[in-house]
Amino acid sequence: VQLVESGGGLVQAGGSLRLSCAASGFTFSSYSMSWYRQAPGKEREFVASISGTGRSANYIDSMKDRVTISRDNGKNTVYLQMNSLKPEDTAVYYCNAAWVVVGRSYWGQGTQVTVSS
Repeated sequence: VQLVESGGGLVQAGGSLRLSCAASGFTFSSYSMSWYRQAPGKEREFVASISGTGRSANYIDSMKDRVTISRDNGKNTVYLQMNSLKPEDTAVYYCNAAWVVVGRSYWGQGTQVTVSS
């Protein structure tokens, strides 16, 4: 099983980034996919999730007007489009795959997002 995030980087406040997470080694469409983030000295927190079909999504309140999660089951990839970025969005962003019914969960290695003021 592999989850490989990409798309992070340094961006100025107000800018945008699109994160990608390429999955392999499991039946991608059976898993809900989520993005989490962890800022220095803070606990990892939920950002957004999307169902296996892509028909439903959930977002953290602090970002719901600025982010969009999507997935392409044909490419085994989940995306996180982030707009109007703020310095407080600086964190390592992690991709997670979860199949709650069978108790399986996988994590990627993370991608750094740094927003300068």
